[in-house]
Amino acid sequence: MLLSRDSGRLLSPLGAKITLAVLLGVAVLVPLSNLALPAGSTFHIPTYLVSLLGKYLCFALLALSVDLIWGFCGILSLGHGAFFALGGYAMGMYLMRQIGERGVYGNPDLPDFMVFLNWKELPWYWYGFDSFPFALLMVVLVPGALALVFGWFAFRSRVTGVYLSIITQAMTFALLLAFFRNDMGFGGNNGLTDFKDLLGLDLQAGTTRAGLFAATALVLALAYLLCRWIICSKVGRVLIAIRDAESRTRFLGYRVEVYKLFVFTVSAMLAGVAGALYVPQVGIINPSEFSPANSIEIVIWVAVGGRGYLHGAILGAVLVNYAKTYLTGAAPDIWLFFLGGLFIAVTVLLPKGIVGSLDQGLGRLPWGARWRRSAKAEEGAAGVRGVAGE
Repeated sequence: MLLSRDSGRLLSPLGAKITLAVLLGVAVLVPLSNLALPAGSTFHIPTYLVSLLGKYLCFALLALSVDLIWGFCGILSLGHGAFFALGGYAMGMYLMRQIGERGVYGNPDLPDFMVFLNWKELPWYWYGFDSFPFALLMVVLVPGALALVFGWFAFRSRVTGVYLSIITQAMTFALLLAFFRNDMGFGGNNGLTDFKDLLGLDLQAGTTRAGLFAATALVLALAYLLCRWIICSKVGRVLIAIRDAESRTRFLGYRVEVYKLFVFTVSAMLAGVAGALYVPQVGIINPSEFSPANSIEIVIWVAVGGRGYLHGAILGAVLVNYAKTYLTGAAPDIWLFFLGGLFIAVTVLLPKGIVGSLDQGLGRLPWGARWRRSAKAEEGAAGVRGVAGE
């Protein structure tokens, strides 16, 4: 069985425990700080900051989905913003259906933008979105179906490398142009907004905001466990082999396109879930989320944090988006220059990202070297189990 020399160390139990402890900790502490502590307390987190942190966690989940395919299978997707946006639109359609007669025009069946455009009836593809379970199903089914169809054609044709990256970017740009059209029935360039409630809970209430943050943190923790489980399984070892030597893996009899299609579809579904969690916290979804620049930015988050580490993608998404929040307020003219410079600096000075560089540095310490030897022993045991399983 092919096995990467890095897989055991990068996904060490210690790293997983720290990541999960942090995610579960913030899932509890941030809402408590917002709801239980008085506004004058030093440790009180205001509601607007809870929503901002929740947005960061949604981006972290999106980055995690990209790291799953890029860091462990070598698939560089520049179109994952499309899957994120589709999941967001699915949730936005449900939230629009919940407005009912509380809209500007008071129409119980049609969203305000459809009344404004003189639509007479609800399009067929809006049917069912008044049901929350149906909306949740569409959140994962629509991005997953698109990834399945797109991936089937791309991987079956053995499109790889920069060519695959280009066609994923073309896909998201095509969707951007389509969703800008008013006759598509998704709100045109204004998108979907003015949401009122979610499952009967006021979206502007502090308790709802805190609950959405906790739900996002828990979903991110579950997604991290899912990705870790995939990578540490037999399937994950084949994915890493495809990343490192695709031709050799195919020569050994593995159906490379099937493994790629599987992980690409799972990654798209995770991106859709991230979009669905994002929309109720920011209050809007519009075609700008399909922008190819957004998909490129996701890749930068993963590269900064360290691709192939899972928790590196989470860290990179949070850090880069915090920098974006600060710089777009303090010096908006330099944000894009900073982002480009950051990517160049990481590529040249920290090719393994923040987490990868820390991993290398710790490995030079005495106790770090012992940790590496322990991880390699664990990797060897995993390899023996994998061969026995074959």
